[in-house]
Amino acid sequence: MAAPDINNNLNDHDTIYPNELATEAKVAADAEHSMTLLQALRAHPKAIGWSVLLSSTLIMEGYDLALISNLYASPVFNQKYGELNPATGKYVVSAAWQSGLSNGARAGEIIGLIIAGWTADRYGYKPTTMGALVFLMGCIFVLFFAPNVQVLVLGSVLCGLPWGAFQSVAPAYASEVAPTVLRPYLTTFINMCWVIGQFFSAAVNKGSVNRTDEWAYRIPYGVQWVWPIPILIGLIFAPESPWWHVRHDNLPAARASLARLTSRNSSPSSIDSTLSLIAHTNAMEAEIKSGVSYRDCFRGIDLRRTEIVVGIWLVQTLGGQNIMGYFTYFLTQAGMDASNSFSLSMANSALGIIGTAASWGLMARVGRRKIHFFGLCGQFLILVIVGCLSFGTTKASVWAIGGMLIAFTFIYDLTVGPVTYSLVSELSSTRLKAKTIVMARAAYNASNIFVNVMTNYQLSSTAWNWGARAAFFWAGTCFVSLVWVFFRLPEPKDRTYAELDELFERRVSARKFAKTKVDVYGTGEEAEQKLSEAKLA
Repeated sequence: MAAPDINNNLNDHDTIYPNELATEAKVAADAEHSMTLLQALRAHPKAIGWSVLLSSTLIMEGYDLALISNLYASPVFNQKYGELNPATGKYVVSAAWQSGLSNGARAGEIIGLIIAGWTADRYGYKPTTMGALVFLMGCIFVLFFAPNVQVLVLGSVLCGLPWGAFQSVAPAYASEVAPTVLRPYLTTFINMCWVIGQFFSAAVNKGSVNRTDEWAYRIPYGVQWVWPIPILIGLIFAPESPWWHVRHDNLPAARASLARLTSRNSSPSSIDSTLSLIAHTNAMEAEIKSGVSYRDCFRGIDLRRTEIVVGIWLVQTLGGQNIMGYFTYFLTQAGMDASNSFSLSMANSALGIIGTAASWGLMARVGRRKIHFFGLCGQFLILVIVGCLSFGTTKASVWAIGGMLIAFTFIYDLTVGPVTYSLVSELSSTRLKAKTIVMARAAYNASNIFVNVMTNYQLSSTAWNWGARAAFFWAGTCFVSLVWVFFRLPEPKDRTYAELDELFERRVSARKFAKTKVDVYGTGEEAEQKLSEAKLA
């Protein structure tokens, strides 16, 4: 069946739910529900490729955020940017400056997120990412040539600006360019990009840790120039999200984008049906919601959606996974030498990559809610065990702590880590997606400032010097997160965006999301009745 002319229907109140548009939207929705993974891979190889390319920008963020914490274990880095500790006779970057370095990037990311939220809505995901890449290439010079720790902090703040842009654009783009069956794979690939960046960080530090000159830390910083140029060249040819074009009332451009995201064998009718589904969902949200400003994220049903998305990302910081970013430093403070710490860090990141890949098979069979909840249960148990092991005084106890932290990484990257990116992309409304992700990620970075300060003071030999006993503290915050997830996190598995809108509109409780049946593709009269009821609620 050919799709109707939806160019006028999109903004015409009297025909916002015409039978033809609703029918075509249902055809596309049914096709997505019945589509297997293999069929999706064959029909959308280009969408996968473009999403992977844009998500790979997060490799840089994962690399550098792991890099700075790993460099705290480098003697040459500490001698250059730290101070002599009379008690140990070694140079060390103080806990205060460690917090400044870690939190400088987070502060920059918050600003970058806010800027990217505006530019992505106005100019698109593609131009926003390309501009951020160009800016980042210049900011890396500040880190590479930093003469003191103050300039190093400035460089971290500046680099945080484009990293914030990548954080907001990547999950939004990945969730909009492919059908429902591919959404969890493309959004969770972002987590793999983080882990890949952490792996390269450990590998580069492992190769330079034995150097005794300035290149022990300049080489790791210089490697950051490897990523932006090839990604920038590739993005020149990337299509914009068709959802973005529909939100800007450009149906021809949206259709052209869909054609570029599907295989050559895709029929024009299937492309038109998908376009009808996007237009139907956008129109339904536009009628129920009055606007697309930041204020609208806190109105009506979107207040709940905002709370959930923000909460999911706060759980990432409060579940104890910050210890993974300080893996090498954590082990050196527990008594392991730097070289072995970097070796274990590489194994840790490699297992994280395996865990993320394994999560794809898990999500195909198990709901996101269950994966997230039981993943937090596993993290809580391991943190308690690590805290207990901290009372050991032998070398075996230190290696046992390293082994448990590697197990923690595997569980995190199998469950909470990748599933988070899928959840935040699916549970925010399509019209407010960019702004909701911006606010949620900004809250994540703000909470990371607290987490980084706490971790630096907990681990630093010049401050509280808790060592592995810090795991007890994070076990407590992990338990609080676990309780929140049980009562507030809904299940979006196998739902189209229109169906999720209906579930939230009906105020279905989080624990009943998976079993509640909805039909959002009825006749025009039925849809108008639903719309009237929603406005009166």
